[in-house]
Amino acid sequence: MPSGSVPVSDAAGYTVRVVAERLGIPTATLRSWNRRYNIGPPQHRPGKHRLYTEADIAMLERMLTLIRTGASPAGAAAAVRGPAPMLGECASLLAAAFALDTRSVSIQLAAHVRAFGVVDTWNLLCRPAFTDIVGRQLGGERCIDVEHLLSWCIIAVLHRTDPPPELPSPTPVVLACTSGETHSLPLEVLRAALAERGIGARMLGADVPTGALADTLARFDRPAAVLLWSQQESTALTSAVRTCVDAGARVLVGGPGWEGVFLPEGVERIQSLVDAADRLA
Repeated sequence: MPSGSVPVSDAAGYTVRVVAERLGIPTATLRSWNRRYNIGPPQHRPGKHRLYTEADIAMLERMLTLIRTGASPAGAAAAVRGPAPMLGECASLLAAAFALDTRSVSIQLAAHVRAFGVVDTWNLLCRPAFTDIVGRQLGGERCIDVEHLLSWCIIAVLHRTDPPPELPSPTPVVLACTSGETHSLPLEVLRAALAERGIGARMLGADVPTGALADTLARFDRPAAVLLWSQQESTALTSAVRTCVDAGARVLVGGPGWEGVFLPEGVERIQSLVDAADRLA
């Protein structure tokens, strides 16, 4: 990378200027390819700062190689993008998952996210795939490994396609599973959906001790918004909710574990991925 070309961070991605310098082409060319051929950050994402990932840069490098050997920009873009995915088509995704083909699963997920965004990929592709896998498990098929592989691939792809935005959110947003809760995938999807909207969230992940929540909220100089996820009733800890409320945070809870729990006044129950993203936006 040329001198002075420093990415925002390894996790956050790269600005158009940094990528242009790295590849040795004008920023105007990159923006044109992004607009015309959908090479780079998806156009449907709101916000001024759209960041390129390493996967985007790899596609651009392959595209440049093809152009230098005589291909037109349009032809090179079509070649590196591959066939456009079909909305919600999960048969090939399931076939790759059951073959434990991590690369194929990841490629299909990334293509779907780029074409349709995080919310539609989760609701129309990933959730139906998990429903199929769970149905097979209930029928006696041994495929917990497939479920875990698909979960890992989803998280890995979302980290690449929707890294944290460049600018912090005016209100700190914290996403955490309660103590003992290990199902963090829904929060990973929410984090990525917020990133699509230009909203950065602090992801604490699975099994967060209540004391750690208090420590996190004490680090901010202003009130935060916290979403606590519980998949099961045994991890729907009202102590975690009260700790956040006492710290002055806006508290939202998500997951089936909270369904029968009496919550302090003002705590918000989220009903869906879109509902959570809308409220936190």
